[in-house]
Amino acid sequence: MIKLEKQNNIATVTLCRADKQNALSFEMFVQLKKIINNIKQDRSIRAVVIKGEGEHFCAGLDVAAVMASPFNIAKLLFKWLPGNQNLAQMVTLGWQSLSVPVIAQIDGNCLGGGLQIALGADYRIVNYNAKLAIMEARWGLCPDMGANVVLSGLVKRDQAQWLASHANPISAQQAKQLGLVTQLTDDTHAATQKMLNTLLERSPDTLAAIKRVTQQSYKVQQRKILAKETFSQIRLLLSPNTKKAIAKAKGKADITYNNAKPW
Repeated sequence: MIKLEKQNNIATVTLCRADKQNALSFEMFVQLKKIINNIKQDRSIRAVVIKGEGEHFCAGLDVAAVMASPFNIAKLLFKWLPGNQNLAQMVTLGWQSLSVPVIAQIDGNCLGGGLQIALGADYRIVNYNAKLAIMEARWGLCPDMGANVVLSGLVKRDQAQWLASHANPISAQQAKQLGLVTQLTDDTHAATQKMLNTLLERSPDTLAAIKRVTQQSYKVQQRKILAKETFSQIRLLLSPNTKKAIAKAKGKADITYNNAKPW
């Protein structure tokens, strides 16, 4: 479901589930983790491109498939210590751990978990016709893949909160105004190649140093955020309101939520 190609010192990671708009299954999380580790150990790689097969980048989590197995949900959320990254968070923040630049090449839908993976990249090259969204709230859940760690360096707090709360797709132009997009284009492949050509002219040591210094300058309390993401998601999964939200998202009407409990 994930294809890794290495050519001319470039690693291209392709989400290969085009019939589902590359929606994320549990197996894809496992494969992405392995691919990130593979690239990290390959000193010949100078840059990484993440893209989707077909017309879309990624439609987000395949909720029905993943939530059908409580065991898989547990494996996605499990961590030895609260501040550690779990599997869901690794596929976003793992790209940040690489010493080479990572480009997300985004066409079509880039929704939910798909957008969170893209936020883990260093650059997002986005087609004018793309749609972006953080959609977990539609299912009664909260973003829990590490996006909150990187969002604080891209988007103002109220906009980040609203983006996660309304859970509706926004246009590529709106995403650019918010700060989610590095470059808008009508040809993501050509724009990605142009950026790669520029990056490959620079020393890999220089690019690694710039990435680390820039990350440090925007550093947040990562371990606290990761712990809060997972804790919040577990509480939501146990909440009766979440079951109602899932039913509402599936089109069942007349849903009445219980009053929120203090967190």
